[in-house]
Amino acid sequence: MRCSCRECGTYMIQAESERLGCVCPECGNRCRDCLGTDTVVPRDQLAKLASDPRFSPESLAETFESPADGYDDEEDGGF
Repeated sequence: MRCSCRECGTYMIQAESERLGCVCPECGNRCRDCLGTDTVVPRDQLAKLASDPRFSPESLAETFESPADGYDDEEDGGF
């Protein structure tokens, strides 16, 4: 992952070391924010997502359908 340093705003890259996370090349700040670490969803909340209509197969399939307005990215070269 890549993100901005919350200390100085410099573009950070993932560290290539035994500690997961990003390291700022400017100030040396380390973070794991973009990895989602230290954020655990309890088992009961995760089970509730299975019945959430936002995650039904039909709802997810709609996400990948073409836009209803008929706009086609390929008509203008993808720009």
